[in-house]
This record gives sequence, C-alpha cells and structure tokens, in this order.
Amino acid sequence: MKPAHSPATAAKPYVELIDRVREANLLESSASVLGWDQETMMPAGGLEHRSRQLAQMARLVHQMKTDPRLGELLAACEAEPSIKAEPLSSEAVNVREIRREYDRATKLPTSLVEELTKISSVARAEWAKARKASDFKLFKPWLERIVKLLREKAACFGWPKGGEAWDALAEDYEPGCTAAQVEAVFKPLRTRLVNLVSRLMASPRKPTNAFNEVKLPISQQEKFVRFVAQRIGFDFNRGRLDVSTHPFCSGSHCNDVRMTTRFHEDNVNDALGSTMHESGHGIYEQNLPADAIGTPIGSAVSLGIHESQSRLWENQVGRSEGFWKWLHPQLADYFGDAAGGLSMRDVYRSVNIVQPSLIRVEADEATYNLHIMVRFEIERALMSGAMSVEEVPAVWNTRYKEYLDIDVPDDRRGCLQDIHWSMASMGYFPTYTLGNLYAAQFFERALSDIGDLSAQIEHGEFSALRQWLTAKIHSQGMRFGAARLCEVVTGEPLSADPLLRHLESKLLPVYEVA
Repeated sequence: MKPAHSPATAAKPYVELIDRVREANLLESSASVLGWDQETMMPAGGLEHRSRQLAQMARLVHQMKTDPRLGELLAACEAEPSIKAEPLSSEAVNVREIRREYDRATKLPTSLVEELTKISSVARAEWAKARKASDFKLFKPWLERIVKLLREKAACFGWPKGGEAWDALAEDYEPGCTAAQVEAVFKPLRTRLVNLVSRLMASPRKPTNAFNEVKLPISQQEKFVRFVAQRIGFDFNRGRLDVSTHPFCSGSHCNDVRMTTRFHEDNVNDALGSTMHESGHGIYEQNLPADAIGTPIGSAVSLGIHESQSRLWENQVGRSEGFWKWLHPQLADYFGDAAGGLSMRDVYRSVNIVQPSLIRVEADEATYNLHIMVRFEIERALMSGAMSVEEVPAVWNTRYKEYLDIDVPDDRRGCLQDIHWSMASMGYFPTYTLGNLYAAQFFERALSDIGDLSAQIEHGEFSALRQWLTAKIHSQGMRFGAARLCEVVTGEPLSADPLLRHLESKLLPVYEVA
C-alpha cells in the first residue's frame, strides 16, 4: 500500500482526512477478522468475551468516525476547487462517500452502536442453538431485542417524507434503495417467475437429480471446490477457504480475504455452488485497488453489486452448459468411479433442476428470488410495527405456501434458516435479488464485449471474464453509485429482462418446453 502522505503534504486537509479514515478502517477490519474467527475457529466458551471485544471495537470505530475534526476536514475539502471541478476523481469520490458515512454516523449515539454490536454477537450464537433445536422460541427474545434496537437506529437516521423505517436501514447496504422501489420491482418479477416455474413444473420431461444425490467423500469435495475456486480466479495466496454453518466472505483488505463454504456427503453441488458464490465475492475484494485500501475508492460500491459478482460466477458461469463441458471430465479425477456413471448432460441438467424448496441457499435460479421476497416483506412489517416478532413463523409459513406452494415442516427449515437477522442485518435481503438482476445484465454485456466468451468458458478459461469484471466494476471502487454503474457498464438502466432471458433460454430447453 502506498503511504498515505509525505511530510511535505501532511498538513493538507485531504491528507489528514484520509489518514484518519484509514486509522478507523484498520480497527474496523480487525473487528472483521474477529467476526470471521467467531464463525470458524473460536471455541464456544469464548463467546461472552468476544461479544465484549467486538462491542468495544465498534464503540471506538464509531468515535473515530464521528470525531468533529472529520467534519472540519470534510468542509475544507469540499471547498477545494479541484474537488468541485472533478466530481469523479478519486479524491472527490472519497470526500463524497466519507461525507455520506459521517453524516449518518453522527446521527447514532455511541451507546446504541455498542449495544447493537454486543447483542448481535451473542444473538448469532443463540440463533445457531435455536436453529439446531428447530425452536424459534429460543431465538425470539434475541430477535425482539434486535428489532427494538434497529427501530431506534432507523429513528436516529430518519427517512424522507413518504418513506419508512426500513429505508433508513437499507441505506447502509444499497444506498438510495427504498422499500417502495423494491416492491415495484418485486411485484411484476414475482408474477413472471411464478409463471415460468409453472411452465417448467408442467413439463413431463424433468431432469434427473442423480448428481445431487451421489455420495462423495467430503475430503475430496474440499479439494475439488478449491480447484474450481482457484481456476476461476480466487488467489489463495491472498485468501483462504474454511467451513461454517452459513457460507460467507469477509476479511480485512484485498490481500486478506476469508471465505467459507459447507459440505454434505450427498450434495457436492451445494458445496460447489456455495464456493463459487463466495469466490465471486472474494475475487471482487481481491481486485479492489490495492493502493486505496481503507478508503471509499478502494471499497465495493454496494451489496447489490457485490452480490452480482457472486451470483454471476455461481449461476451465469457455474450453471452453464459450457462450464460443465469443461468440468465434467474433472469429476473422475477427483471422485473416481463414484461419479463415473453420470453423463455431462445428466450433470448439467441436474445443476439446473427447478424445484420449489425450503432452503434459500439451496434454491434454484428460478425460485431463489421468491425466497427473498418473503424475507423482505417480513422485515418491512417488523420495522414498521405492523408485525410482531412472535408472528414471524406463522407469516413465514403462509408466504411460503402462497409463493412456493410448499409447507414448512419446522423452524429450522423455516424462519431460522438464515443468520442475517441475528447479525442485525435488516434492509439487506433485497440486495440478493438486485444482485441477480445486475449479474444477468453484466453478463449479457460481457458476452457482447468478449466475442468468444462462451468458447473460453467451455475450455476452462476464465481470465478474460475476470479481467473484464475488474476493469468495468472492481477497479472502480465507489466511483459510481450502483444504478449509475449499471448504466456505465451496460449502457442501460437496470432491468429484469436480462435475468428472464437468461432463465428462459436455459431452463426451457433443459425441461424440453417448447
């Protein structure tokens, strides 16, 4: 990383601003590694002390990010003619985004930040216990405390006239996103997806599920998914892969990226999909500008864009016919005769089975977004007070019957399946669907720009796609907002049409639907 300043320029407001922001980021990134450790390595007995560690670090980071001196430095930088003249320069982008974060952070009392961090640290462990026992009542008091604190947080932020509490939280994940905008996208998308799923389910020619049922040694699965992650571009010299209950990607900077996956003896495709998904996040992180670590221009633009990178590698690449033409021969190398009876066509069709199911992270492409819609509607109602925490299981089960036509048998496979609410991450879930929409639109453009991309994927060559993504998206940091970045990269505003084209062009032939 380049030094933040030289002695000759140390007094300049911009240099001091960046130095202070980087100092806060150092502590914040250290907390991220502690969070990763809690999910992967920490003994259960360490939870109470870890919650205090994370709460203290959150308090210190908040104090650093709300120091009045930052406000003075921002005002001085904003008055600089060079910053005004070039709004898309790295310096102007940094000032713009630091201002946005500073204005939000100064609205939150330090005590609320510390309390929310402490409660969510413990709540994650309590969620895991409740999930294992399949008993929502065990998690209910923790979720009630989190919802109460999040309502306080939203009230501190406030929201524009005509908006609602959920909007104030969504701003942390997808700046500018509102519940009304999400609803406007979700309603017509839900209708189109339900119609597509109905057509597929009516087909008498359904793919075999054999690949998702064959038992394969987990030790070999680990080697297999590491091979794929490395091949598509995840750098293990600057990152690592571990195991956790819920796969995730974190770390402290572009040269230290931590991701996790999970394994089932009889479902290697879940491990592969999870690993490719998290590798997409990891590749994004590893290709952010290294000389801008700790600043907005060296950070991802939004979680929707981040999710576009994970979903693109998982779905547009990992579920494509060309990808399996390349990967299918590798199965024998890693699993021997255990997977030898499966043809490439059978495997490709297996990874593209559409079947309404209970578990979001195991859902197929056509039904995945219906899972997100359920969570969004519940979050929105919890934040507005239209729903109590006690009602969550019943509403969840009703929505799953309505949207996916399936009955939820227990809490473990119902409202306790996701970790996000225990982490106080409300306002987050729609970024998954936005990510799917961005991914399809980006990939369509990549296919146009890289004329032989499909042939490259068929030969296991992914560098051109990775370089295209880095040039167009990763290297830009937070230069553009998410919606604007989509227009800059693709020439069009975000639309659901590319995703529907992607799904229909692949799934209708897989199900032999005319």
